Amino acid sequence: MGASAATAVSAMLRSVRVLCLLALAAGTTACADLHYYGQSIGGHLDVMMRQAAIPELLEQSGTPEKLRHQLREALDIRDFASQQLALPKNSSYRSYADIERPYVVWSVVATPELSLRPRSWCFPFAGCVNYRGYFSRSGAERFGASLRDEGLDVHIAGVCAYSTLGWLADPVLNTMLGSRPELLAGTIFHELAHQLIYVQDDSDFNEAFATTVAREGLRRWLRSQGDGAALEDFETRLRGQAAFVNLVMTTRAELRALYQRTVSDEIKRVEKARILSTFRSRFERKKGGLKALAAYTPWFAGEINNARLAAVATYHQQVPAFERLLHHGGSDLSTFYRAVERLARLMREERRQALDLP
Repeated sequence: MGASAATAVSAMLRSVRVLCLLALAAGTTACADLHYYGQSIGGHLDVMMRQAAIPELLEQSGTPEKLRHQLREALDIRDFASQQLALPKNSSYRSYADIERPYVVWSVVATPELSLRPRSWCFPFAGCVNYRGYFSRSGAERFGASLRDEGLDVHIAGVCAYSTLGWLADPVLNTMLGSRPELLAGTIFHELAHQLIYVQDDSDFNEAFATTVAREGLRRWLRSQGDGAALEDFETRLRGQAAFVNLVMTTRAELRALYQRTVSDEIKRVEKARILSTFRSRFERKKGGLKALAAYTPWFAGEINNARLAAVATYHQQVPAFERLLHHGGSDLSTFYRAVERLARLMREERRQALDLP
């Protein structure tokens, strides 16, 4: 067998070993969890079976030219991540898999009807997280329906990538290839950041750290490309995102104050609807003055509830604190990573206090 084939078989066997550990861990849980782990194992193995080494695909005459160009960019981005951003240097994102669907997993987030605290689910290796992922949309929707039956607010969204946290070599997926190369770059930087530092049972910390690394990485990568127009467009979109997140955080603060009031649940439901309506109105007023904010118009087309707001908060509410930490260290990434590693060793509340979070 050829070297690449042997490598692929070795990677597959390692995947099977790790996933078997997951199955054994699930063996002590309920039947519903066994079904969940079954779809997780099957879904991940399907992804792994579809992957091929990017250098081999570049050599094949049948590889479409557009894909060939994107895969070359992926390798350049991957090298930049390790050489310029001090992110893990390993086999991740050096293979490619076309999974023939728009998202690799669908994420389910749930909160109580009158609370902002997301429900968490606990897994081997990853610890407890504020979401649950399914490799099929129908599976996510069935689980979401069961949570709604419990009276919970639920949000389901497609996700273009996930990380095995360095246990396995994660491939570039067709779901990561967008119309702009910076979408691919940002995803690779984000997922590699999870491999570098990951704290069990603290989704907000993990996602905000990875988001901060992806932002800074994208700035540096775009500068290295000498594409001033793309860099300015990126900064413009970040300003739109900041305005959107600010609206979300303001709304969450109002809801938090409401849910803490000693009034009946019926009054809370009425006030919740009013606050969410005001959220929509604020967005409509502000988007006219900021074109980049208007890009979030489709987000407001769907149902807005506690779970949907929580999904935004998980990725963004701690980002300003991480950016302050990065700038405090002179924007040196190695210094930043060491500071984050020190935070990672603290208890959760101690981390929040150190980041000066409410």
